[in-house]
Amino acid sequence: MNSVSVDAFTDGGTEEPRRSRSMLVVVGGLPATGKTTVSRAAAGRIGAAYLRIDTIEQALSEFADREGPCDELRHAVTQGLGYDVAYAVARDLLRQGRHVFAECVNPLMITRKAWRDVAETTGAHLVEVELVCSDPAEHERRATTRTVDIPGLFLPSWADILEREYEPWDRAHVELDTAGTSAEATVTSLCEALGIDT
Repeated sequence: MNSVSVDAFTDGGTEEPRRSRSMLVVVGGLPATGKTTVSRAAAGRIGAAYLRIDTIEQALSEFADREGPCDELRHAVTQGLGYDVAYAVARDLLRQGRHVFAECVNPLMITRKAWRDVAETTGAHLVEVELVCSDPAEHERRATTRTVDIPGLFLPSWADILEREYEPWDRAHVELDTAGTSAEATVTSLCEALGIDT
């Protein structure tokens, strides 16, 4: 996998990070790599809006359950409806001049391209981030001991995570390894990559 430093996120060869436009930071990675903790904290440091696919998908699923037989809606959620909702909300926020952190697995080239399209259509500066946990034992421990913070959300098992479709990245992006690293240290590393004073 490729990784890049903050130098890739400057305009016209200057040393100053882009500050004149909204920033879209998409934090992806397999479940239990620390995406929620890290992206929520980093967003809070700059007062950015925070979008979480799990929250959107759970709300859609609860609506389907509450309204009776909604098999089509449930199917749409499994096919990416939550992502489509997040793209639309992110566009609105970015057009208002807000910085946005979007947290999702972002497992496929099609989802990564869609986030790039969001940035392009709004004139936002896109930063693509992938969190990984290079220690399988630590990753499994996190996956099997974490608690649910969204009522009703089903957490994937370790077997589910291992079997999840996750395509390799085809372009440079910020990669942060959370194995053996505190959440606070990872947040600091992310903020440094974004040019955010910590």
